[in-house]
Amino acid sequence: MIEIRYRNERGHFNHGWLDTYHTFSFDQYYDPRHMGFRALRVINEDRVAPAQGFGTHPHRDMEIITYILEGALEHKDSMGTGSIIRPGEVQRMSAGTGVTHSEFNPSRSEPVHLLQIWILPESRGLKPSYEQKQINRDDMSGKLRLVAAREPVDDAVKIHQDVRLLATVLDGGNVSYELKPGRFAWIQVARGSLSVNGKTLEAGDGAALAEEQSVTLSGKGEALLFDLN
Repeated sequence: MIEIRYRNERGHFNHGWLDTYHTFSFDQYYDPRHMGFRALRVINEDRVAPAQGFGTHPHRDMEIITYILEGALEHKDSMGTGSIIRPGEVQRMSAGTGVTHSEFNPSRSEPVHLLQIWILPESRGLKPSYEQKQINRDDMSGKLRLVAAREPVDDAVKIHQDVRLLATVLDGGNVSYELKPGRFAWIQVARGSLSVNGKTLEAGDGAALAEEQSVTLSGKGEALLFDLN
């Protein structure tokens, strides 16, 4: 069974400095039909204007993953971490017992385009932590590359939940992923146009998969695949 969440159905706000789309309920956008999918709680597609950003604000008990599509994002937090995230890198911050952070576009001329993802942790009150890894985009070409997992390999970041996050970039080919019995999947198309088990999804579209034995992606584009319990 596949249920598509079309891009034009998402919550949308344009604040001038921030143009944001919410796949699931978030902040000022509330839809009781779309509160998340399994442990996946937030997928925000953000475009932040040059020299603008999110001021210091708090989080707790959430696994936060930042995936950059274009541009760069500067991160600072109360753990003393300071870094710049670029395409081909993935960032994970476990908010745990509480952390404050800011996110800023350091460019004076170019916007930054990103996906911010929140995943509910398997337990509350974890020690806050931060991780950032380089993900070779060549490893995503024509195949699914593990980006984040509870048991990470190949330079994926660790998340404190039974979720596997994979990324792929396709240029007319296809790739398949087997789902174990009782597992669910969410596909988020970041760029291009892809077929997901025969259903066409465009950039910004998402799809929830239940009771499917596998996921097959084909076409030209970039997508994230969440394997969820």
